[in-house]
Amino acid sequence: MQRFLQHSKALCSLSLLIGACLPLFFLPACSQQKRAPSPERRATVIFDLESRVLNPDMWNPFVPGARTDQGYHQALIEPLFMLNFESGEIEPWLALSMTANDTLDEWTLALRPGVQWSDGMPFTAADVVFTVEMLLDNAPSLLYSAALGQWLERVEQVDELTVRFFLKEPNPRFQLDYFSIKIYNSVYIVPKHIWHDKDPLTFKNYDPQKGWPVFTGPYRLHGFTETEFSYTRNDDWWGATTGWKPLPEPETLVWVWYGPEETRTAAMADDELDSLCDISLGAFQALGHRKPNAFTWLDEPPYAWVDPCARTFEFNHRRPPWDDKEMRWALNHALDREVIVAVAYEGTTLPARHFFPAYATLDRLVDMLEAAGLYDTYPVTKHDPDLTRSILESKGYQLNRRGYYEKDGQTLSIVITTHEAYIEKQRIAQVVVEQLQAVGINATHRNEAAGTWTDNFQFGNFEAQMGWMTCGSVNEPWSSMDTFGKHWVVPVGERAQFNSWRWENAAYTALVDEMGTLPLDDPRIDDLFLQAMEIWLEELPVIPVTQAKKLLPFNPEFWVGWPSAENNYQHPCTWWQSTHIIIHQLTQNEPDTVMSGDE
Repeated sequence: MQRFLQHSKALCSLSLLIGACLPLFFLPACSQQKRAPSPERRATVIFDLESRVLNPDMWNPFVPGARTDQGYHQALIEPLFMLNFESGEIEPWLALSMTANDTLDEWTLALRPGVQWSDGMPFTAADVVFTVEMLLDNAPSLLYSAALGQWLERVEQVDELTVRFFLKEPNPRFQLDYFSIKIYNSVYIVPKHIWHDKDPLTFKNYDPQKGWPVFTGPYRLHGFTETEFSYTRNDDWWGATTGWKPLPEPETLVWVWYGPEETRTAAMADDELDSLCDISLGAFQALGHRKPNAFTWLDEPPYAWVDPCARTFEFNHRRPPWDDKEMRWALNHALDREVIVAVAYEGTTLPARHFFPAYATLDRLVDMLEAAGLYDTYPVTKHDPDLTRSILESKGYQLNRRGYYEKDGQTLSIVITTHEAYIEKQRIAQVVVEQLQAVGINATHRNEAAGTWTDNFQFGNFEAQMGWMTCGSVNEPWSSMDTFGKHWVVPVGERAQFNSWRWENAAYTALVDEMGTLPLDDPRIDDLFLQAMEIWLEELPVIPVTQAKKLLPFNPEFWVGWPSAENNYQHPCTWWQSTHIIIHQLTQNEPDTVMSGDE
């Protein structure tokens, strides 16, 4: 984190100069004085939704392409546990504990007594066993099914509140990876009494007459469109009736999509949003003119929180010439990451030297690579366009009259796709396109709808993309490294769960598999990490580009208790399932203490 702050402050002056060339969203002040908010508005928390939901009546959270960030897993679906990034602790929620035997191949889950589904039925071990068995029986078609199938031999109910998992081999990360919201979500548990006779591949889990979807959270679904989802508080929520937690103060929760960044930012300036998803520095500065009490994770540059999913330039290894490691290295040396940070991020992040997030536990491992001289042998962050040209020419490419490299009459080109919802990746791609064009590669950028982008990536129907799919590791190295495992590779045309790049290396996979069987603090992990990363760096299956930042403004006009670096009870991602913790921390801001935001 210290390295992140130092680097971002060093780029501050550069970003201000470049800012004149970037789109800044000047938010016009309202000509009329704001009306006093209604009691209903004061009782409502409004969250930003990053993109419209194209199939809003799909409430089956397991089918490919299903959305859960529209309030679904923040208001309705409660987890068993949550990993708190700030404390490093796995905090219990629907469960009390999950413990392993001495050989790490058997785990016992103890559920919290008194938990109820929103229809009043008890939440028991039978629901957990049913859900896990349903996923195993439908692997790899459902979310988490293939990953669970990799490890689970069987699961059994011990009693009403106890479940035992029997693994195929030792896994010290079983609780962390699947039941603790390490990143974004965890395995969702569904009610057996509703799902037991349904086809999980086609069941929509929606019937307003029956009160579906049914989950254990403190809210119920009220209504929805493609762009707005609302939830009303369930005053009979089990947590309050058992005395575990008081009811959350907000009576209504709303997730709404306002469109482009400037429209979303203007909505917060007009108090129509209480929480914003990631925006640019320029947009945040413009917001500050209208809403000076809006704040982010840090109260000074770089303002942002470091997201656990580093940004990477990713390739389909079934598409020549990007199946050739030397060609990937040629692209790597064409990238000027400092410029990408300055232009695409306005200095609010730093270049990535690895696909790990820049967290202390993982930085220790990356520092080991530097100490071992591996970054001297494989200079990932080196910007050297002349070396790019030298590699291309060694492969038989020559510049044509248009200034592009070609071979056998074919121009060297690359299409970089991005997800329509993520402006950040689009901005990175735009800078990368310019840098590749500058060295004679005919690079272009194409933005795709969310479902199309996901399907193209997983089915292998893409050439290159700006992505974040090395996500996984937060406090240990295995999770992200395993995403490159050979065992995940499926033919093009079949949906991949992981390793949609379809890179295969048996030696790397064997080393990472061995890491996966060791306890998290086992000293043998360091040596295995060095061996595996030497293979990875030589091959460079994806290119690390930048660390990810999330500049997430909160509006305290009506609600206080939002997380920050000073009030760091929890990390600030309101699209994650861990938003449950944030919602329970929010309290109404009294009217006589409210700042207008227009003064």
